[in-house]
Amino acid sequence: MMAMEGEDFVPPPECPVFEPSWEEFQDPLGYIAKIRPIAEKSGICKIRPPADWQPPFAVEVDSFRFTPRIQRLNELEAETRVKLNYLDRIAKFWEIQGSSLKIPNIERRILDLFSLSKVVIEEGGFDIVSKERRWARVAQKLGYPTGRNIGSLLRSHYERIVYPFEVFHAGASLPVNTKPKLYDGEEVDREYKPHSIPLRQSVQPSKMSSYGRRANRLQPDPDPTEEDIEKNPELKKLQIYGAGPKMMGLGLVPRNKSIPKKGKTTHPLPHHWVCLEKVEYDDPNGDGPCTKMTMRLRRNLSNPQFVDSFVCRMCGRGDEDEKLLLCDGCDDNYHTFCLLPPLTEAPKGNWRCPKCVAECKRPAEAFGFEQATREYTLQSFGEMADTYKADYFNMPVHMVPTELVEKEFWRLVSSIEEDVTVEYGADIHSKEFGSGFPMNNGKKNLSQEEADYARSGWNLNVMPVLEQSVLCHINADISGMKVPWLYVGMVFSAFCWHIEDHWSYSINYLHWGEPKTWYGVPSVAAERLEEVMKKLTPELFESQPDLLHQLVTIMNPNILMSHGVPVVRTNQCAGEFVITFPRAYHSGFNQGYNFAEAVNFCTADWLPAGRSCIEHYRRLRRYCVFSHEELTCKMAACPEKLDLNLAAATHREMFIIVQEERKLRKGLLERGITEAEREAFELLPDDERQCDNCKTTCFLSALACSNCPERLVCLYHTQDLCSCPTDKLYLRYRYTLDELFAMLHRLKVRAEVFDSWANRVKEALEQEEGNKIGEKYLEVLKAEAAEKKFPDNELLQRLNTVLTDTHNCQQTSTELLNKTQTSTHYCVCVCRRMTLAELKALVEKMENLPCVMSQLEDVQVILRTIEEFQTQSRALVSDRDWRRDSAPPEQLQALLEKGAGLPVDAPECELLKGLQEQGRWLGEVRQTLGPEGGEMTLAVLRNLMEVGCNVPQSVSVETAMAELQELLTIAERWEEKAQICLEQRQKHPLSTLDAIVNEAQLIPVKLPNILSLQGCLSRAKAWVTDLEEIQNGEHYPCLDDLEGLVAIGRDLPVRMEELRQLELQVASAHSWRDKASKTFLKKSSQHSLLQVLCPCVEKRKERGEETDPLGDPDTNTLGLSAQDLRDPGAIVMAFKEGEHQEKEALLRLQKVNLSKPGVEKKDPMDNHTTTGSSTPPQSVCVCGRAPRPPLLRCHLCKDWFHGGCVPFPSLLPSSGHPTNPLCWWDWDSRFLCPRCQRSRRPRLETILALLVALQRLPVRLPEGEALQCLTERAITWQGRAKEALDSPEIQGALEKLQELKQNQPHREEEEEDGKKGNCDKKVKSHHNVTGVGSLLPLVPSLKGPVIELSLTTRTQLEELQLEGDLLEVSLDQTSTIHRVLQAALEPHRQTLRTLILLNYFKTLKCGKILVCMDTPSN
Repeated sequence: MMAMEGEDFVPPPECPVFEPSWEEFQDPLGYIAKIRPIAEKSGICKIRPPADWQPPFAVEVDSFRFTPRIQRLNELEAETRVKLNYLDRIAKFWEIQGSSLKIPNIERRILDLFSLSKVVIEEGGFDIVSKERRWARVAQKLGYPTGRNIGSLLRSHYERIVYPFEVFHAGASLPVNTKPKLYDGEEVDREYKPHSIPLRQSVQPSKMSSYGRRANRLQPDPDPTEEDIEKNPELKKLQIYGAGPKMMGLGLVPRNKSIPKKGKTTHPLPHHWVCLEKVEYDDPNGDGPCTKMTMRLRRNLSNPQFVDSFVCRMCGRGDEDEKLLLCDGCDDNYHTFCLLPPLTEAPKGNWRCPKCVAECKRPAEAFGFEQATREYTLQSFGEMADTYKADYFNMPVHMVPTELVEKEFWRLVSSIEEDVTVEYGADIHSKEFGSGFPMNNGKKNLSQEEADYARSGWNLNVMPVLEQSVLCHINADISGMKVPWLYVGMVFSAFCWHIEDHWSYSINYLHWGEPKTWYGVPSVAAERLEEVMKKLTPELFESQPDLLHQLVTIMNPNILMSHGVPVVRTNQCAGEFVITFPRAYHSGFNQGYNFAEAVNFCTADWLPAGRSCIEHYRRLRRYCVFSHEELTCKMAACPEKLDLNLAAATHREMFIIVQEERKLRKGLLERGITEAEREAFELLPDDERQCDNCKTTCFLSALACSNCPERLVCLYHTQDLCSCPTDKLYLRYRYTLDELFAMLHRLKVRAEVFDSWANRVKEALEQEEGNKIGEKYLEVLKAEAAEKKFPDNELLQRLNTVLTDTHNCQQTSTELLNKTQTSTHYCVCVCRRMTLAELKALVEKMENLPCVMSQLEDVQVILRTIEEFQTQSRALVSDRDWRRDSAPPEQLQALLEKGAGLPVDAPECELLKGLQEQGRWLGEVRQTLGPEGGEMTLAVLRNLMEVGCNVPQSVSVETAMAELQELLTIAERWEEKAQICLEQRQKHPLSTLDAIVNEAQLIPVKLPNILSLQGCLSRAKAWVTDLEEIQNGEHYPCLDDLEGLVAIGRDLPVRMEELRQLELQVASAHSWRDKASKTFLKKSSQHSLLQVLCPCVEKRKERGEETDPLGDPDTNTLGLSAQDLRDPGAIVMAFKEGEHQEKEALLRLQKVNLSKPGVEKKDPMDNHTTTGSSTPPQSVCVCGRAPRPPLLRCHLCKDWFHGGCVPFPSLLPSSGHPTNPLCWWDWDSRFLCPRCQRSRRPRLETILALLVALQRLPVRLPEGEALQCLTERAITWQGRAKEALDSPEIQGALEKLQELKQNQPHREEEEEDGKKGNCDKKVKSHHNVTGVGSLLPLVPSLKGPVIELSLTTRTQLEELQLEGDLLEVSLDQTSTIHRVLQAALEPHRQTLRTLILLNYFKTLKCGKILVCMDTPSN
């Protein structure tokens, strides 16, 4: 079944990856030889150098310029290239027929015409497939789904497109009795895509072209119009009647057969020919219509040269010109009767001769890469490469997964639709452009680091010429083999399947950039790969037998694997090496912009492979890069310079070459060729010493002919030199056979030197006791190996090991004997001592060494001393049952001191130390648990347990451990109980905790949690005692005392019923205090409740001496300490004293404030001066600024306040407009500042309700005491006020005021002066106006005083008013006294006017004004 295009690529398995250590990395070729058995099975491997090996990049970036190659991806893949070549040929065929190839689409993909043709041929051909109805099977093999009638579509397309081409190539003709079928018809065009494939190898890319994703390979041609067809005869397509071409050169009929043609006639033809339509034209110079062919025959007949050119290319005659046909392709002439088969008449339309038609059968040209026309720098190429990749994948280059690039690459190389083109800077000569590695060539001064890398064997300039490398014996700098090549890649740029020249090794190092993906095939599968590629694409190998040596062909690894070829892969990242082994096919592509360097190298194991490669080249007639025989002989000429491994390998290789040469020369003698002459072939250019037959470079010998001096053949092709007599032939040789055997002998001697040395080493290393040799003899053998450059081998390793062991034993025994002689305590303690096992191993090693050890006896004496000590120690241990009792401390100490003096640690020393530690530990346990022991804690118990686990076990130890464990378990259990009680998750009664503490005290261990619990119990008992004392006192307990007890009780992990009762009492006290605070305190008040309830003494000082109200705590409000506040009597006395001090302080404050100036203004209707002073203004009000109108004076403290800084009285009663607006004494004009009115001043009835609630509290509060005092003070004042108001004088005044209020005057007579009349009119006109604004016009007409009071009564009322204003309680008597005093005075017009305006503007601001009124003018 044919592989479907677009199948997902399955990555092959990974190749081996090696990570050498620094030691292994020092010998490159040695390490490669070490990993070869594993890596060679895969063909390629990857090596990651140590992390610290990072060579600097040595290329001159600015001057590095290169011209890359152009790679069209789908032309790289072998099968895809075959398909494209087939499309080229079939397109050429239809082009010659006068039609353009259009490829149909089936199931949304382009029909693979090549695969279709191949499958049809495999099934037996078109006729058999059609006859046996195998088209469904053909569709299945092409990968199409079944059941969609695809077979019939394939038959139709094959019959229209492929079958004529196949028949043409087969040289047959088609029957004519078939129905004509349109190829260029309208209906057919709908399902075709035009081919338009140019000859790929002849197309050069444009300098300005950018290689896009899609080529124009499948872009449609513009359809010609009817006018174009009529004007251009070339567009008049001819039609084939039948299922294919009938003869070479037949065209197609015009597309529109309905167009009438002049003089259309039909000529009778034989049954095997097809009639063509005759296209006629009007001849302007002739008598009538003529065909196109006759027009060609008649043109330019007056030109003699033109007439002479009309000769038939077949017979060479020019007669019967009416039978001459002119080819539309090459303009050659042919007689109709000279053609095979002959034509009875001239065909109509375009006609091409057999030579032009034969172009379709010409084999494809050899494929190769084109060179780009643009030169790049590294920077410009990198910018192009990164931009291309980012645009292609539509993401940043570093984010494109390698798996995605790999799948896309293999999809593109297998696609005939997409023509992606990339550029690859490959095979750039490092000798010309500079290597990426540092080089010590004198052109640049290197740093120390660069010099180290320049000498490194992993430097690709150094590796080919290492001492172990074969290529170091080639003098010429072979580019790519001895001299590295550079590679600058971009995404999708690829290197095709190939093996290295001469099947050598190769190594590639990626300096930087994105990864390079590799695929490899082992050498054992190389021939299998070649067979598969030749089998799948035989068309390519027919034209290029050495195609795989051209590095231009790639094949999908999945296809190779499906045919049994093992393939591996790897991603080579920056800083990694990839090694390819001899004859290992490898290929790959670049993941993106990168820079790599590669070179070949050959080791000793390569020589047989190199010889096999020459034989392979000889069969392929392929040129050699160098002469394998010359290289081998050059190494054999100087065997002493060869590495031993290389010498042995060269000897084996030279032996085979000499034997083969001897055989070939013997064959010449048998033919009778006896003449010979010596030739220095190495001095001749390679092209002058190549075999004319197989192209092999000759070195040892060649056959020449004196008659044919320009010819030369190797001894394998002596029959192909020439046909001259044998006596003319002679042998040209480089060495005689004797010289070759002499070279072979020297190589053998060089290789056998090692055998002699190896025998001596074996004999020396196998000496037994009594025949041991000296150490110096072994040193001589080692020096000989180094001098003669013997390879690293097992014997040499054993010799080095013996010498190393000898030196180590000598050094160790010397140190041991020195310790024995030095018995100081310092040396014994500080120097590390040898163990008994090490001593025995030392003695055993010294006895087994093959050389004499002079210190062996002394070391054996020390060993015997140690053994005696062991015997004594074991006797002491066995004499006493130390498992039940401790050994005697005196004997233990004596043996321990003896053991400490030994130069070796005996195992018994540790046993004795353990017994000593055991006795010491048991003593500590007895002392701790005994009655005289110190304080026992959990830490002490745990420490004893931990130490006891490490001492040697005995019955005593086990008993003590059990006792300690039991005690520790009990103690930890009680600690856990106490911890649970202390955590307060669930409080326990006092009695329960007391019982726990009492029981825990019986344990002889100090328990921290039990002690903490005991402390909590003590505090709980003290708490209960304090509570009883407070509750049994003379007075109710104070709130502060109860709060303190609650806080202490809550922190105790004890459940106490009294605590709940206390919490309820405290909560009720707080509730009462909150209620009282809401009753008295203003919102955001700066005063506490206690400060408001007590007389304000400190606040009555001068403003300049005022203190911050927040700075006075409640305890200082009455001048009492916290303890005094607990005494009710002290509070009452302090309250009484505070009342007296408050009044005195207020009088002083009034005196001071009355001296403050206000705003100087004289009211003509007012006898009072509002303010008056010419002194500089002082600060007033709560804001502390200078006086400015409007100003209000506090009724109590007489200080000035700005109207906008403090709240002011509303003048009108809450019920609305006053009954008589002219009764100005009823206006609410009494203004108290925030300092004087500190609270809400609740009514006395509200306060009495609070006192009733207070009496029910079992708790005393300072605020409660203060509230009682305040209430008593208010009631006392109220009684005095009632007594004063009940006097006859005051009662008479009140009756008069009531009469004035009820009897409103209605004066309608005219007044004496106009002003008075105007006032009355204003009063009448504004009488019914509502709102505070209606009072403003009445101010000038206000009269007073309306009553008269005696001086005594006035003084009494003023004193009562002063005391009443000091009370933070609202009483009706206060307002009555204020009315009476106001009515006995002249109206304060300016103050009233200020209050009216303030209220008016406040009403306007709040949007509540009811009537718009004009402001009266005074």
